[in-house]
Amino acid sequence: MSKRKFELTLDYAKKMDQEDELKSFRDRFYVKEGQIFMDGNSLGLCSKDAENSLLNMLNVWKKEAINIWGTEDGKYLNYSEYLAGKIAPLLNADANEIAVVGSTTMNVHQAISTFYKPTKDRYKILVDDLNFPTDRYAVDSQIRLKGLKVEDALKVVKSKDGVMIDEDTVIDAMTDDVALVLLPSVLYRSSQLLDMKKITNAAKERGIYIGWDLCHSIGAISHDFKDIDPDFAIWCNYKYLSGGPGATAGLFINKKHFNKHAGLAGWFGNNDKTQFQLNHEFDQDKTAKGWQTGTPNLLSMAPIEGTLNMYKEAGMDKIRKKSLQITAYLMYLIDEKLSKYGFRVGNPREDEKRGGHVCLIHDDAYRINSALKNNGVIPDFREPNVIRLAPIALYTSYEDVYKLIEITEKIMENKEYENFTNERSVVV
Repeated sequence: MSKRKFELTLDYAKKMDQEDELKSFRDRFYVKEGQIFMDGNSLGLCSKDAENSLLNMLNVWKKEAINIWGTEDGKYLNYSEYLAGKIAPLLNADANEIAVVGSTTMNVHQAISTFYKPTKDRYKILVDDLNFPTDRYAVDSQIRLKGLKVEDALKVVKSKDGVMIDEDTVIDAMTDDVALVLLPSVLYRSSQLLDMKKITNAAKERGIYIGWDLCHSIGAISHDFKDIDPDFAIWCNYKYLSGGPGATAGLFINKKHFNKHAGLAGWFGNNDKTQFQLNHEFDQDKTAKGWQTGTPNLLSMAPIEGTLNMYKEAGMDKIRKKSLQITAYLMYLIDEKLSKYGFRVGNPREDEKRGGHVCLIHDDAYRINSALKNNGVIPDFREPNVIRLAPIALYTSYEDVYKLIEITEKIMENKEYENFTNERSVVV
C-alpha cells in the first residue's frame, strides 16, 4: 500500500477538493442537495451527459421513426459495436471482442452455454462461495440443462474467513475434472480485488476456460485484458458506469474464440451482410457481435454513451488514482474517528488488492445503515454486518467523505441507531 498522509480537519478535505483534477465532473451529475450519496457501486447517479444522450436518442426516434436503423451511417443498427469502441479502453481489449447486450445474468448464461461442454472426465464448473448469487443461479441452471446434477458438477471454493478469497486455494481446486471457472474480479461485500492474471494463467496452464464477473470493477479499476487474456467476461453498466437502472450489460469474448458457436443464438448475432435476408440458417458474425441475440434495447443503451464520453475525457488512470486516494482517505477517517465506536475496515488495505468501495464493519451495521439514511447519507447494507461506502471518482467530494464520518460520529454519540429496527426491508 502506498504511503499517504492525511489530516483530520474539514479545511483539509476542502483543500483536497480544490486540488482534485476531476472536480469539474461533479457538476455534470445530478447530485442531490443535502444528500451524501455513497451507493454508486450499486446504482450510479444520473448525469447530464447520460440524460442528453438518451434525449438525443428519443429525438432521433421521433424524427426518423423506423429509419432510425439507417440514420447516422447505421450507428443505431450497430449501436453495440459503437459503444464497444468506447468501452474497449477500460479493458484494454479490442472493440470487436465486446458486445453491449442483455443483462448480467443472461450474459452469464450466454457465456456458460458457449464454453461449457462437459465430458465424462472434465465436467465441473469451479466457483467461489462469496460471489453475487445471480452468477451461481445461472451456473446451476446451465449444469441442469446439460442433464447433470449440481451436487456432482459444481465445485465451490470455500472462503477461509467468509470475507476474502485465497487465490492459491482457487488454483489448487483446478483439478483435471474442472472444465470452466467463473469468478468475480472484485467481491461485492469486501471489495477484495483478485489477482486476475495469476488465476487466469493457472487456468490456461491446465486447459480450463475462465471467465470473470466485472460488475464491481468496471469503471473503477483499469483492466488489461491483453495481458490477463481471459476467455470471457461479463458485467453490468449501471454501477460505476452510471448507465441507468437495468442498463444493457456487457460481454467480452476473447477473439481467439470467435470460431465458437454462440451458446444462445439470435438474429442480431447474424452477419450484417446476410442478416436481413432472413435465412433460417444462422450465419454467425465472427466477432463478439455474434453473441448478440435480439434487437438491441436502444433506450437502455443510450445513457451509457453519455457516461463513456466522460470516461474518455477523464481518463481511466485518473479515475483509478482518485478512487484509491479517496477510499484511502475514508479508511483513514474510519481508523481515526470511528474505531472507538466498534467500527473496523473489512476490505484489503493495499491498492492492488481493493476495488472501488470501502467495507465498513459493525455488529449493529443494519440499524446504523438505517440511521445514516435518515441523516441524508445513502450507503447500502450487506449481510451480515457490512455497510458499503463507495466514493465515486467523478462525483464524490472529499468533503462528502468528511461529513459522512461526522454524521456517523453523531449517530453513535447520540445512539440514534437504537431508534431503528433490525427487521430487514426488501431493498437495503
